[in-house]
Amino acid sequence: MTMIRTSIMAAALGASVLAAATPAAAQQAEVRPISGTRLDVVAQGEVARVPDIARISAGVVTQSPTATAAIRENAQRMTAVRAALREAGIAERDIQTSTINLQPSYRYAENQPPQLVGYQATNEVTVRFRDIAETGRILDALVAQGANQINGPMLSIDQPEAALDEARTQALTNARARAELYARSLGMRVARVLAVSESGLVGAPPPRPYMRDAAVAQAETQIVPGEQTLAVTLTVSFELE
Repeated sequence: MTMIRTSIMAAALGASVLAAATPAAAQQAEVRPISGTRLDVVAQGEVARVPDIARISAGVVTQSPTATAAIRENAQRMTAVRAALREAGIAERDIQTSTINLQPSYRYAENQPPQLVGYQATNEVTVRFRDIAETGRILDALVAQGANQINGPMLSIDQPEAALDEARTQALTNARARAELYARSLGMRVARVLAVSESGLVGAPPPRPYMRDAAVAQAETQIVPGEQTLAVTLTVSFELE
């Protein structure tokens, strides 16, 4: 949605800009004051791209009566999880440990002090992979190898700058078109652009938790990448004469 507001600006605006500039800058460039109407346009440009990279968070949570047993079991299961990732073709540089945690577990009863019942160990890695078609197979393999805490996948554009630049160009085009429309309606013309500022980028949605049900354990997980919208919002100021 595009919002537009107009205001008559006095020549004093140009004088205030000059006053804020350093003497050296003032000697190099002369700022022409506004003599017409200032039009501020907030416009958005957006493009759609198919995601080409996926990120998931996969880990193992174990509980045992002793801290040593909880850590030992956790390490064994995480070894199997990492092996499954390597077997799936995930490079070591795309696997990063994100969480290692050990904490006591207590049982609480009314009018009684907490009772220590064991320890919970957590080990989690963040995984990045570029073949989104393999996402479902990798998730299934992780679950089969003992991963019981998975979040994701988060699908995104690996190198979004080219797409964002296209959205910026579109936003400028939209802003200019709105300015021309208002200028014609007012019997004026667009004289020049006074300022451009970027105020917002819209990218990928947050990751979603991944859960498997025992009833569908034999089914293959399907991941459909669809399209993602990348958007840029610009505020563009024009002078109308």
